[in-house]
Amino acid sequence: MLQHDVEQGYHYHVIRRAIEEIDAAEVPLTLEELSRRMGMSQAHFQRLFSAWTGVSPKRFQQYLALGHAKALLSERFTMLETAAGAGLSGGGRLHDLFLRWEAMSPGDYARGGAGLVIRWGWLESPFGPALVMATDRGICGIGFSDELGPEQVWSDLTGRWPEAQFVEDAKAVTPWAEAAFGGQGEARIHMLGAPFQIKVWEALLRIPSGHVTTYGEVARAIGSPGASRAVGTAIGRNPVSWLIPCHRAIRATGGVGEYHWGQPVKRAMLAWEAARADA
Repeated sequence: MLQHDVEQGYHYHVIRRAIEEIDAAEVPLTLEELSRRMGMSQAHFQRLFSAWTGVSPKRFQQYLALGHAKALLSERFTMLETAAGAGLSGGGRLHDLFLRWEAMSPGDYARGGAGLVIRWGWLESPFGPALVMATDRGICGIGFSDELGPEQVWSDLTGRWPEAQFVEDAKAVTPWAEAAFGGQGEARIHMLGAPFQIKVWEALLRIPSGHVTTYGEVARAIGSPGASRAVGTAIGRNPVSWLIPCHRAIRATGGVGEYHWGQPVKRAMLAWEAARADA
């Protein structure tokens, strides 16, 4: 990965520790107190923090607050039918990133990935170490190991396509991963899932960066308004985290909800995007 991405990964580890301190505190922490708890000078901590978030620690704490998801719902709630009408779909832009995607046929999915060659590599990302997998058509898997550990992430992703051939080849997946995490250029997605799952993942691609929607809204968008629970399961099974933005789906109550790779990662993603949307 580029040096920039390695630095972003390091910054995320600092942010992750800071998030734990912020969550454990009963009142907002000052820059002086946060820096002391992180074992850094105020200048060093402020520089790292701002490099990753784009905002001050004080401002970022507001994005991380437990009530921030409710604020997003009231201020940046996206109705997916409206988003689709405005052209905010899989062919739209995520920052400066252009996404192209195609789906595996139901028959191929039923065969468990037989005949597919999936190349993979562990790379640094803005949200810690990431296992990135890709076919010759695009990225088919991104998993984050900061909360679950690399062994569990590996077992999780490879277990989805048990008949595929997995080949370690970080060099092959790096260009698409750099586009995905750097937010510039073209990244391709190859969706490997059941037809219902793919419908849900297509809907997620309509949610603009910095905005959120609800599980119920996703269910309505795919024509299954009574299937919120099944939609939630499909969102949880999204294999291409970040690019297919399952982190932007939250509960109607304003709760952040669960995240397959750990709720702290989801909260960091939402706060990171919201900070940039306001920049």
